[in-house]
Amino acid sequence: MSLLSDLINLDLSDSTEKIIAEYIWVGGSGMDIRSKGRTLSGPVSDPSKLPKWNYDGSSTGQAPGEDSEVILYPQAIFKDPFRRGNNILVICDTYTPAGEPIPTNKRCKAAKIFSHPDVVAEVPWFGLEQEYTLLQKDVKWPLGWPIGGYPGPQGPYYCGAGVDKAFGRDIVDAHYKACLYAGINISGINGEVMPGQWEFQVGPSVGISSGDELWAARYILERITEVAGVVLSFDPKPIQGDWNGAGAHTNYSTKSMRNEGGYEVIKKAIEKLGLRHREHIAAYGEGNERRLTGRHETADINTFKWGVANRGASIRVGRDTEKEGKGYFEDRRPASNMDPYVVTSMIAETTILWKP
Repeated sequence: MSLLSDLINLDLSDSTEKIIAEYIWVGGSGMDIRSKGRTLSGPVSDPSKLPKWNYDGSSTGQAPGEDSEVILYPQAIFKDPFRRGNNILVICDTYTPAGEPIPTNKRCKAAKIFSHPDVVAEVPWFGLEQEYTLLQKDVKWPLGWPIGGYPGPQGPYYCGAGVDKAFGRDIVDAHYKACLYAGINISGINGEVMPGQWEFQVGPSVGISSGDELWAARYILERITEVAGVVLSFDPKPIQGDWNGAGAHTNYSTKSMRNEGGYEVIKKAIEKLGLRHREHIAAYGEGNERRLTGRHETADINTFKWGVANRGASIRVGRDTEKEGKGYFEDRRPASNMDPYVVTSMIAETTILWKP
């Protein structure tokens, strides 16, 4: 008799050309990742060749019950690390049957910004640092923490090793390899300052692809924690008190910033970001006021400041960028639960298209 794991790991190519495509989309809360699978007649590598699909939007908080159909438009394809073979993961965005983007579809507006000729010419690069916290399933308390209690103070956990410092490394490494297998441009991982908290980085990626890759990486992480029996949290301040929050620092550069004389372009871009600080904060994730307190490597939410190598600033410029007179900067304000389509496109819009 076959074991369940044997059946899960069946190689379909032995018996059929058909593949399974897992269609993935963002649900009504803006952070709930939904998916469902369908059979296709053969391998597909171009999202435009994939069929549109639909789902019940009334069950995801995205449509009323009397008119519940929402249409999925395939936008990006990744290899499926769970089913493997020719099976694929498909990042989709969401539309009404009439072809209008629904309110929670943030990708559509971002794609318009990234397709603007002025933005295309600047080839915007993004490197996204996604922090997250692993929680014990039944008590919703960080992994490795004593139930109802606290571990030793922060200090030994950041990039730490050892059974009393690193909690959940098997999940982190499984996710790292699964993302590489999928074709996601994941560039690294590390343990974070608060125990039970980790980070992965995606990028550098150009334009809209950074959002597609981060959502795909989030989906894969949700699936891995599902298997591991651990809860994944993107809350920007999961534990109150003297513990670091969770952010999604966004590294950014344009062609002009990467070229000679780019440091002056960077300073002008930062000045524009400061003028729109309130608008950016409003779009940078829910609950961010609990994280951006001016403590724990953050600037106060109501204050905009930038500096070289300053992790207590809103915008940090690296020493190498200052020294070389060109490079990139890091927006440290986005929360861990930010929508990458919103954040990346807003940074591009403000720094390239917006005229003060």
